[in-house]
Amino acid sequence: MTITIFGLGFVGLTTSLGFAEYGHTVYGVDVDKERLGLIQSGKLPFLEHGLDEALTRHLNKRFFAIDPSQLEEAIAKSDCVYYCVGTPYGKDGQADLTYLFGAIDQTLEAKKDNKFRVLVVKSTIPPSTTQEKVIPYLEKKGYKIGETIGVGNNPEFLREGHCWDDFMGADRIVLGVSDKRSEEMLRKIYASVKVPVFCVSLNTGEFIKYLSNTLLATLISYSNEMSVIADRIGGIDVAEAFRILHLDKRWGGAPMTSYVYPGCGYGGYCLPKDTNALYAVTKTAGFDPQILKNVIATNDNMPSFIADRIDKALGGNKNQHIGILGLSFKPGSDDVRDTPSAKIIRELTKRGYNNIIGYDPVANAEFKRRYEDIDIDFATDYASILSSADAFVITTAWPEFKDVHTRTQKPVVDCRYML
Repeated sequence: MTITIFGLGFVGLTTSLGFAEYGHTVYGVDVDKERLGLIQSGKLPFLEHGLDEALTRHLNKRFFAIDPSQLEEAIAKSDCVYYCVGTPYGKDGQADLTYLFGAIDQTLEAKKDNKFRVLVVKSTIPPSTTQEKVIPYLEKKGYKIGETIGVGNNPEFLREGHCWDDFMGADRIVLGVSDKRSEEMLRKIYASVKVPVFCVSLNTGEFIKYLSNTLLATLISYSNEMSVIADRIGGIDVAEAFRILHLDKRWGGAPMTSYVYPGCGYGGYCLPKDTNALYAVTKTAGFDPQILKNVIATNDNMPSFIADRIDKALGGNKNQHIGILGLSFKPGSDDVRDTPSAKIIRELTKRGYNNIIGYDPVANAEFKRRYEDIDIDFATDYASILSSADAFVITTAWPEFKDVHTRTQKPVVDCRYML
């Protein structure tokens, strides 16, 4: 395929040379004359291991660095146009899309035929940007998405200093697509790559990039906040504490999904108790840790959020019998201390849902004993609750609940995202 790429910074140049390595013909355009001149002479404008050798291999063979005056010829030959331009901080922290829309305008001005092309945003843009801003912008100019032009996004997961290795050794490819024709063309770009390629909605594609970056940012800020807490408490060797933390097998050996996955909130005995205790002692020491504070607040707000989801799924019909699938705080345990299901049931009762049936493979009796104030019925087995309830809420990820959609056509609210 032939591809034009706007922007030859870290992402754009790496993508250009990576696509050339795949066997595609690539035209890279940049408005920075100094940067463009260096690239055209075979030199990198920044330090990136491995990228210099790739530039030597592909320059003026499969990769052509051009200035905007040559854009019309490049667009005429291209099947896809990629945007790797800057999206810096704008007003109130919003992404500034000036460069992106400027590059789109240049593309449309250079487009002189009716050939179908896919416009792909690789720049990091907030979720909903392609759907809510790029597509309407193109439609106002008379283009029909999926018919006269395609639109997609293809987020990058590159680390500066390791861009080439990260691109060529990618662990996954994410393609946000709006139509089948665009999906087929984008898949062709990565046809030779032996890693998973995920075609998702436009919003999902953008969200995955932010999911990755904000998790990293949160972990860094969390670690820094913990160092402040340690300093305020005193007598703590921060470096040693973190080095010992890193030996925890949950980080070195367990899959990421064990903790980095949404659900009903944390429960059980340890996490609620210890998180609140550390927050309390830190406040006493004169420091109000905002991450810790908001971790607790988010967990406390989850029952209300889940009840909103249930309200929406049931259309607000308070007369339906709701089956709560799972009462223990996690599968493989009968521990119901501070279990999310109890908080959700209380929230539903407060909202007027009084026909609630609970079922757990091992925790029915323990739940009934510990929560005497919660007035619900209990099903003795899975089949029984499936027949007696009108709708279901999965609150514990017991494996046996995975087949619920094959056993009933009734509404299911999957609060564990396990189906």
